Amino acid sequence: MTAVLDNAGPVAAEGAGADRARLASWPARAGALAIDVLAGAGVIASLALLAWTAPLYGWLWWVCTVTAAVVMIAMLVNRIALPAFTGWSLGRSVFGIRVVSSAGDAGLVRLLLRDVAHLLDTLAVFVGWLWPLWDSRHRTFADLLTRTEVRCVERPGYDARRRAAAVLLALTVLAGATAGLGYFATYREDRALDQAREQITKDGPRIVEQLLSYSVDSMDQDFARAQSLATDNYRPQVVAQQDAAKKRTPTNNDLFAVSSALLPGATKDRAAMLLAMQGQRGTDPQNLKFITATVRVDFVKVDDQWQADNLTVLKQPLLSGAGQ
Repeated sequence: MTAVLDNAGPVAAEGAGADRARLASWPARAGALAIDVLAGAGVIASLALLAWTAPLYGWLWWVCTVTAAVVMIAMLVNRIALPAFTGWSLGRSVFGIRVVSSAGDAGLVRLLLRDVAHLLDTLAVFVGWLWPLWDSRHRTFADLLTRTEVRCVERPGYDARRRAAAVLLALTVLAGATAGLGYFATYREDRALDQAREQITKDGPRIVEQLLSYSVDSMDQDFARAQSLATDNYRPQVVAQQDAAKKRTPTNNDLFAVSSALLPGATKDRAAMLLAMQGQRGTDPQNLKFITATVRVDFVKVDDQWQADNLTVLKQPLLSGAGQ
């Protein structure tokens, strides 16, 4: 009896040491997590950011949302369903590790609960993910709650690394496509809109000045230039106003914008501005009439050039004599 007990101690200690040796190392678990979760999560994050900047329920929003949902489902299948039925996830097959329970392989429900319990690992300022570095059984908080642990086992017969490389390459291509789509569908559009606003803010006041200004000595040329600055829709009104001016006593009409504001809602090819105009009317320097007026002008871009599409006088011109 004594001899048996004396021999049992070293054998038990050796068995415990071998058992601990079969526990998965923290770097192996981290590598498997990076393949199974972090790579897909990075793609989902990039898709979510692009969807956030896209118009709600627009085509780009739907593309990002559906693609992110597909990636999420694939991650869940790989992380929970595949290990339950095959014993492997993609990342764990690369490192030759498997999640097990005291009864053997962890089942579908236990794996699902374990991944939900990983929220505790994250909420604890990521301490739970580092806990295997100190725990004798290399367990996270989720492992402690679900009574699981991760062990080293023989790798599957197929080339797991090649499969993982193919999946990671596909995710990289998808992330690159997301970045490219973000540039062409969002950034480039925003940049084009900014450039359009900058251009109309600069050119709009000059267009209105040339629409409303003319001189007796160059009236025909001034009127022709004004007509070229109006759209086909607005040009008949411009011509009618010019004909009325010709029937009156010829005079000079010089107007310039002293202040302007671009109204909200401007697009790449449509904009509206408020302008405060000042100027003078008359041909006799001793008898000039000073003019002030406030107008709203709608602009349309035609052949990459802004043109006036409508002009509404908000405050009728006020005339005052030179001596006042």
